[in-house]
Amino acid sequence: MLFQATNSLTEEQVAEIKAFTREQVDEFKRVFALFDTDNDGNITRKELGAVMRSLRQNLSESDLQDIVNEADTDNDGAIDFPEFLLMMTSKSKEIDPEEELRAAFKVFDRNNDGVISAAELREVMASIGEKMTAAEIDEIIKEVDQNGDGTIDFDEFLQVQVQKQK
Repeated sequence: MLFQATNSLTEEQVAEIKAFTREQVDEFKRVFALFDTDNDGNITRKELGAVMRSLRQNLSESDLQDIVNEADTDNDGAIDFPEFLLMMTSKSKEIDPEEELRAAFKVFDRNNDGVISAAELREVMASIGEKMTAAEIDEIIKEVDQNGDGTIDFDEFLQVQVQKQK
């Protein structure tokens, strides 16, 4: 069972985690795996820092430690998957969905010009370990680019996210 490893979760916390859909849990597993670079089932401060830096989010060691401490309910110095899910429940309550999408868009829009180019998409995907060919990147741009300008603007990005929710 998913929650056996973390005995420190309350019944309310377990209920919040169980409210996630299977698709949400699968997506969280993929995100967790990106952070858990040594595949030991835990995210350390070092792993968290490496991924955040690859996404150009330069947090101080103190900030990274604060994030780990906030999520680390069993006080073992790392974030395991149940703790990660619990962190996602609290974050999903705090964050406005449009604000979250704008933040995600900004990760891809490296030069802050309001659009995601093929080069920016390729760079971000490579930084998180997703090796994609130029043809694959071009295909993604082509599928999402509704106005035919060869880039993805926020409205087009938003459209894809809305379609994913259906």
